[in-house]
Amino acid sequence: MGLSRVRRHAITEGPTPADTAGTPALPYPSGWSALAFSEELRPGTVLTRPLAGRDVVLYRLGTGAVRAVDPYCPHLGAHLGLAKVEGDDLVCPFHLFAFGPDGACVRTGYDTPPPRSPLTRLPVHEVNGAVFVWRHHDGRAPDWFVPEWHEIGHRPARSAAWEFAGNVQEVIENSVDLGHFATLHGWSKAEMGGPVVYGDSAFHVSMRAHESAPLLGDFVVNVEVDGYGLGCLHADVYTARIGLRMCTMVMPTAIAPNRMQFRQRNRIAFDEPSALPAPLARAASRAAARLLDRAVFRSSCEFTAADFPVWHHKEYRQPPRLTHGDGPIGPFRHWARRFYPPPPEAEAAGSGTARTAHGERAAGAGAPLGAEAPSGSGPSPGSGTPSGAGPVLRPSVGR
Repeated sequence: MGLSRVRRHAITEGPTPADTAGTPALPYPSGWSALAFSEELRPGTVLTRPLAGRDVVLYRLGTGAVRAVDPYCPHLGAHLGLAKVEGDDLVCPFHLFAFGPDGACVRTGYDTPPPRSPLTRLPVHEVNGAVFVWRHHDGRAPDWFVPEWHEIGHRPARSAAWEFAGNVQEVIENSVDLGHFATLHGWSKAEMGGPVVYGDSAFHVSMRAHESAPLLGDFVVNVEVDGYGLGCLHADVYTARIGLRMCTMVMPTAIAPNRMQFRQRNRIAFDEPSALPAPLARAASRAAARLLDRAVFRSSCEFTAADFPVWHHKEYRQPPRLTHGDGPIGPFRHWARRFYPPPPEAEAAGSGTARTAHGERAAGAGAPLGAEAPSGSGPSPGSGTPSGAGPVLRPSVGR
């Protein structure tokens, strides 16, 4: 048969995505993971989102409170992602069993006494415009929370989300990977503003970036980063040359081995010009934010998205072969171990005592399972999608 008559198929080429390459995946980390933006969960809305290899069903009550539950009805296993919210009750689509705000079954679809078969509720915490769900490898209740942060400016936040391969630790680790800011993101120089401060569940790092741009010349960007577990970063960015302030939330969520969803939320504000009278200065500041909000958000997303192809294809290396100029990656990885299950030998040595990945005695549990997080509680620490990345959750970054 001549070659001209052979059907041609595209050959496989290019880097293999991390979730299909067969490389070992990190365990799912314990802690809070963002599964939705607050505006996605309007009253009566039911959402199904993946977390650590399983579905989680989210819904908002008429009171405004959010619930997160195991996806399968305790009656006969129907998926509650197909359920409806009636008032404050979640109604299963199969036999119309209804479950109240506390998860208890309050009625059946055929007017018989409801069974004592409550929903399995998951701890949920809505803060900073995001909905977080708690998962711990040993079933422990939440013993820390993502705090409520200040809000800047007067414009609503802008949000975007993507899905691709990779592990969430490396997203959070990027905040101390000093070297990549120059090589990947184009900062001419980046330097730490001091040592990284680590707490039980949080860390803080200060950075200064030196940049250059047409019309502006050389200028400095100051960045203050707070990380909470391995699922949330909050960055305060200030560029004094143009008076721009930006708050950015970065929230990676492990959804399957070597695969994640990635959410970003931004707000901006501009300083009020000191040379103008107060009313005019306020108007000028708000006008600048209104005119540049979309462009700044798009630029912020493009900055973040430069990492996506790397995460999508890379292999987690432990131990890494570090060199001068990398930044304090080693200490960060030592701290991050506490969010993973202990290795089997450490677990056996614990003799029944719950321990962290360091072998430390586990901290006492906080709120009971399913409890709502207190508002504002938390620790006090010292655009584009890559090829083959899967569907974009929010393809538009111009919201």
